[in-house]
Order: sequence, then C-alpha cells, then structure tokens
Amino acid sequence: MGLIDQFSEYGRWRADAARSVGQLRHWLTQNEVGDAQADLRLHYVLDRLQEDKLTVAFVAEFSRGKSELINALFFADYGNRVLPSSAGRTTMCPTELQWSDGDTPQIRLLPIETRAEHATVSELKRYPEMWSEHPLDIESTTALQGALARVGEVRQVSQADAERYGFVIDPSGDNGLQPDADGQVEIPRWRHAIIHFRHPLLEQGLVILDTPGLNAIGAEPELTLSLLPNAHAVLFILAADTGVTHSDMAVWRDYVNAGQRRDGRLVVLNKIDSLWDGLRDEARIREELDRQTRSVARDLKLDVAKVFPISAQKALLARIQNDDALFERSQLGMLEHALTDQLLPAKQQIVRTTTLGETDDLVRQADELLASRQRGVQEQLAELTELRGKNQNVIEYMMRKVRSEKDEFDAGLKKYYAVRSVFTNLTNNLLGHLGLDALRDETRRTREAMLESSFSRGLREAMTGFFKHLRGNLAKSEDEVEEISGMLGVMYKRFTVEHGLKLTPPSGFSTLRYAREIDQLERAFDQQLNNTLTLITTEKHTLTQKFFETVAVQARRTFEVANRDVEQWLRAVMSPLETQVREYQLQLKRRLESVKRIHQATDTLEDRIVELQQQDQSLTKLRAELADNASDIHRALGASSAPETTSIAA
Repeated sequence: MGLIDQFSEYGRWRADAARSVGQLRHWLTQNEVGDAQADLRLHYVLDRLQEDKLTVAFVAEFSRGKSELINALFFADYGNRVLPSSAGRTTMCPTELQWSDGDTPQIRLLPIETRAEHATVSELKRYPEMWSEHPLDIESTTALQGALARVGEVRQVSQADAERYGFVIDPSGDNGLQPDADGQVEIPRWRHAIIHFRHPLLEQGLVILDTPGLNAIGAEPELTLSLLPNAHAVLFILAADTGVTHSDMAVWRDYVNAGQRRDGRLVVLNKIDSLWDGLRDEARIREELDRQTRSVARDLKLDVAKVFPISAQKALLARIQNDDALFERSQLGMLEHALTDQLLPAKQQIVRTTTLGETDDLVRQADELLASRQRGVQEQLAELTELRGKNQNVIEYMMRKVRSEKDEFDAGLKKYYAVRSVFTNLTNNLLGHLGLDALRDETRRTREAMLESSFSRGLREAMTGFFKHLRGNLAKSEDEVEEISGMLGVMYKRFTVEHGLKLTPPSGFSTLRYAREIDQLERAFDQQLNNTLTLITTEKHTLTQKFFETVAVQARRTFEVANRDVEQWLRAVMSPLETQVREYQLQLKRRLESVKRIHQATDTLEDRIVELQQQDQSLTKLRAELADNASDIHRALGASSAPETTSIAA
C-alpha cells in the first residue's frame, strides 16, 4: 500500500472512530444516562479526532532537495513540480501546507516586519489582517508554481533592521548573514507562510512543514522551540555529493536533534543519482552508497537503519512518466515504507490510547449509574414481593426501615459536604500553582530582574530562576494532586462500604508530562540563549525581548494545557461521586413514596410490582446497548476488548 493510500486509510480509521464516539455521546444524551461533564469530555474527544493533525517537517540547508522530495512524496500526481525546486534558495521562510474544512485555496504570507511586533507566529495567526493573502489557482500548475514561488522572495535591508528582525550578522558569512559591498543584507521578505491547498493527504489531517536554511531558521526561535519539537516526524535531508557539511551538522545538532524526542527522526541522503555517471557499475554504486550511509550514521550518531539514500528528482520523474524501474532505482519506496511503518502506527496508538482512556472511563461511569438504578429497582421489587399477603404492621415496618436508611445516608451526606469543602480549597490551591495568574506574576518578576541586571550573570540567574520557579510550581501541584486523590479515594471507599454505591476508584493525574516539556524547553533555551557568546554579544533589551517572545510564550502554552487537563481531571473525579449520590437520594425517595402508597392502598401492590419488573428489564436492555456502543468504539479503534461492566444478579 502506497503512502497516499496509507494516509487515506488512517483518515478513514479516524473518521470511523469519531462516528462511534458520536454514537455513544448521542446514546448517553438520549437515554439521560450521562451528565454535562460527560458530554463535555466526549465533545473534547470528538474535537481531537476531527482536528487531529499529523505534522511531517522537512529540514535541511539550502540546495539539499527538500522541496523536490516533498513534490516526489506528495504531489507527483499533478504531473509537474508544485513546490518550486531549482538551484539556490527556494524556501526562505517556514512554510506550512495544510487543509481544513472551510478553507479556500490560498497562500497566506506574514511580513518579516512583524518580527518587530514582539508577537509569535501562533499569536499572529489569530489576526488575518496581519497577513498578505493571495488566492491559488489549483487548476493551473503554472499559476500554482508562480504563487508558491513567493516563499522564496527576499529583500534588502540595513544591518540595523536585519538585527531588529532577529537575524545574526557576520561579515564572513559563516555564522550569520553577510553584508554586501553597500552594507545591505539580504533577508527573507516573509516571516512565515501557510499554504491552504486541497490535496487528499492534507484533507486527512497531514500538515507538511517546509523549513528554510540555517540562517533563516535561527531568526525564528518559535520554529525550534515549538514547531519542530512537536512534529510527529522530522526528515533531515543531506546531499549525497556533499555528505555531512559543517552547516548540516549545525542544523542537526541545534535544531533537529536538540529536543528530548528521538523517535520519528529520519535522515534522507538525497541526490544519489549523482553517482549514476555511467562509469560505475551497479555493484560499485551500491558499495559507495553503503559507505556514505554508514558514514552519515556515524557522524550523526544515528542507527544506520534511519538513513535513507534516495533520488527525489528521479523518483518524481519516474512517477510522472510511470517508469517503475526508475522509481525502484530512486529508492524512495524505502523511505515511504519507513514513514508509514513508523509514523502512522505510532500516531494511531496515541490517538487510540487517549480516546479509549476517555470513552472507557465514561462507559464505566454510565454502567455504574445504570447498575445502581437497577439495584435500587431490584431491591424495591424484592421488598414489595415480600409484602404480598402481609398485614399493615409489616408495611409500616418497611416504611420505618427505608426512613432509617435515609437518615443514615443524610448523616453520610454531611461528611460528603465537608469533603466537598476541603476539595474546593485544595482545588483552588492546585489551580493557584498551575494558574496563569501565577505564571504572569513570575514572568513580570523575571522581566524586571533582567532589565535591572547590569551583568550577564544577573541575566542568566533571572532566566534560570524562571525555570526553577516553574518546576517548583509543578512540584507543589503534584503534592496537591496526591492529597486530592487520597481524600477522594477514602470518600469513594466509604460510600461504597456504607451505602453500597459501586464506585471505581478515581483515576490518577500526573504533572510529569508538563515537567518534561519545561525541561525540554530549558535545554533549547540553554542552546539558543543561555550561552556565554549570546549573553556577552546581545544587548540586554534585545535578549530580554527574545526570551519572552520564545521561552516565556512556550512555557505559557505548557501551563495552559496543564490548566485545561487538570480542570478536566477535577471534573472527572468528582462527577461519578456526585452523580451516584444524587441517584441514591432519588432511589431512597422513590422507595419511601412507593411504600407510602402501598400503605395507603394495598390494592396497588401488584401494579407496582409489574411496573418495577418492566423497569428492571428496560435497564438490562440499556446496559446491553451501552456495552454494544463500547464494543463499537473498540472495534473502530482496533482495540482488543471492551471495558468490563458491573454485573447484576437477576
């Protein structure tokens, strides 16, 4: 199965999963089994499934064949190159190719001048007026090529403007942009490009990220701190005729291999057709490729199986001309297999795990609620069945018994309300540590400390102190989570033992993920900003601006996600207890009213017994339908088995 077929299959798999989850959501609402929190959780699950994106980033120095590789992998069916691919620099700014429902074919370009706005690309995506938008004529390949060529546009500016936009100037050109004879510097015209292009893979959620060379990468720290680390796969492209150059190694070390993640990182040794010079036979060519592949793997300290020698240009030509032999020789098929065999299953497993984590938990809660209702019906049925032929004294005894149970439960409710009060206090403490207000205060303190510092040591202490504070807040949050979990565990157990409620112990929560993200962010910060050369050569206000445009913004995103996740967890752990308490109260009320009615008119006893029998049968049917819904979700996701449900003795 080809790459396009594999991605399409993944899209269908995701759509089937969304359909099954949607059916469960509709069923819970229709049968009044779920509550508002359950509906909200399923809404989040559906949003994740429908908006799920799979990002593949292409990273290389210029003239390594990135754009040609993208053309060969994804756009050969257009019969020509879609992305510009020629000698020199064709991609001067980070470029995203994507498509979502409701998009129109267009290219959106963010002017380089926005680098002076002190706002990230992610923030500026919310302001269309900041972008230059141009429609795409997808019917004309020539017009399409002309429009997409705009990502390679440049302009001449003064050295002062170039530095203001974040570029490094180096007279030698080795470690930055080299001024011309007039002191002018050539910089990208655009800071970022988003191409909305209707394509089967992009419609399925694929996002292609094409990156510029080393100097342009360094000007957009958000690319290295967010976009590349969060990509599901990064293809690092080298040229077979040059091997690993000094600038290639800098890109690999500082941008591709800088984060904590190592999975999904593949190396492409492109332009192997340069060895097809007619002077070497196939055996010598294979020997040379093996030698270069091992050399690249050794230089990059990478498993040789993750290095793929290919010819993107010959693969594109072969696909356009339907030349199977040439395509086989290009070896692109091996790279495609690696992408589909490694990337898609890993992404699929992540989606499967997160989706089942939510749906299985909600199915268990719904089944516990139905089981609780069924136990109440069966208890009433047993009690009323025993009343057949009994005298008024027995009925009065039953009424006293139900009242006694209600009094005991009301006493238990006092403890429950006390726990709710403590839970509220602990929740406020937890959200105080993870909250954005605390982060905003620390950001302000760090900014003031950096601006007041007179030496590089003070700047470094202020910036490293920022990370220390974040980790401290995460550690305090973890303590609060443990206290909340322990307290609710005791309360769950008490209501289970004392009142017969069937409650699964509350699920756990960990801040480890966010701590790792902060650690990864600090490692990127150490490489980009926290080094002696940067601290000495960068003006204090410029360094402060860079720190808060990149590091602080990314830290805020991590804490925003942590806030959302912990709030959802807090709702999830309290919702089952609250629901079961309400349900038990209703059952006691119904039992008391039922016995009262029979006390007043014993001739209604048989009618009530028949009514309860019908309710019991209806609840059995509902639980079977719930189990079927859960099984449908597991089948759609390719999981082995559905969650276990509570058994009720007939």
